[in-house]
Amino acid sequence: MKFVTYLFFNGNCREAFEFYARLFDGEIAGMVTYRDEPGQGSVPAEWLDKVMNVQLSIGDQVLMASDSPPRYASDMSGFSVSVDLDDLGRAERVFTALADGGTVNMPFQPTFWAKGFGMVKDRFGTPWMISSGNAQE
Repeated sequence: MKFVTYLFFNGNCREAFEFYARLFDGEIAGMVTYRDEPGQGSVPAEWLDKVMNVQLSIGDQVLMASDSPPRYASDMSGFSVSVDLDDLGRAERVFTALADGGTVNMPFQPTFWAKGFGMVKDRFGTPWMISSGNAQE
């Protein structure tokens, strides 16, 4: 069994996933737009080039998403994508990149459980928790 996080964006999925691919050294393994849908009837014409499904592979991990059609649009809430990086410096750089244009909920800093931990909602609306290392080591 494998859990895969699937995110829903409100029209900026392509931009977000191209950014995430660069930031996390990942590869977009597949991207399908609503234009590729047989019949193309589920979204308005101006939405045809939005992402119907995308998969980002980062090592053996996968992150998936789509642009939610306008009638289903909502803000991302009630969860965070949690990423644990072994390299403290890289974790801080990832956090800083995600925070650029976003909202920091908890600055990246040492905690009693981690050498570095922070919470941020990036400019695309995705909530993240970035951590690095066990504070006890």
